[in-house]
Amino acid sequence: MGKDSFDFKRFTIKQDSCAMKVGTDGVLLGAWANIPGEGMIADIGTGTGLLAIMAAQKSTSSNIVGIEIDIEAAQQAEHNMKNSPWKDRLSVVCSDVNDFYHSHQAEFDCILSNPPFFIEDIKSSKKQRCTARHTDSLSFKQLAIAVSVMLKENGSFCVILPYTAAQSFIAESINANLKLKRRTNIITKAGAEPKRVMMEFVKGGNIESTEHSQLALKVDNEISEEYKNLTKDFYL
Repeated sequence: MGKDSFDFKRFTIKQDSCAMKVGTDGVLLGAWANIPGEGMIADIGTGTGLLAIMAAQKSTSSNIVGIEIDIEAAQQAEHNMKNSPWKDRLSVVCSDVNDFYHSHQAEFDCILSNPPFFIEDIKSSKKQRCTARHTDSLSFKQLAIAVSVMLKENGSFCVILPYTAAQSFIAESINANLKLKRRTNIITKAGAEPKRVMMEFVKGGNIESTEHSQLALKVDNEISEEYKNLTKDFYL
C-alpha cells in the first residue's frame, strides 16, 4: 500500500507527503471501531486522515478532528478531508496531543488511534518516519493520559497495537481510568500467533467483563470472509 494514493469506495487517500502510508492496521481499526452517530470524535495521530474519514463515513452527524504533530502530514490530511464527501464534518489540528489535551478536557465522545508503537533502538534516519513509528514522542502512558482527559465520562477509545504490547498498554490504561470493554486479536492465518490486537476502552463506568474475539485475515491462503465482511464498506 505504498503508492502515492489509495482509492476506497467513497474516498481517495493521497499519501505522498506522509511517513506512514495506508495500511491494513488503519483500515481494520476504522472498520472495527464502534463510531457514535453524533457527537465529537478525535483521531490521535491522524496521518493521512484515514481513520477520521472512515469515522465520518460511518457516522451520521459526528464532527471529527484529526490531531497530527507533523505539519506535512497534517496538510495532507486536510487535503484528503476537504476532498471527501464529509468535508463539512472533518477538520485537522497540527499539534502534539501532549499539548492539545490540556485545553480539551472531557470534550470527546469517541477517540481513535493507530499510534506509534516501535520501541527498538534501530530507527529510520528520517525524523518524520521516526515520529510516526516510534513511541519516543508519544509513550503508551502519555497516550492513555491524553485520552482519559479528552474523553467524556463513558466515552470510548479504540486503538490497534502489536499483540505483544497489549498488556503494557492495558496497564497504563487502567491507571488512567480506562477500562477494557472488548478486544479482537488479529492473526494472519489459522493457527498463527496473533500479530495485532484491537481494543476498545471506556472511561469510567462499569465493565463487568471484556468481550474477546479473534479475526483471521486469511483462511486457506484466501482472504477470509470475516475480513471481507468487516471492510466491505471501504475496500473496492
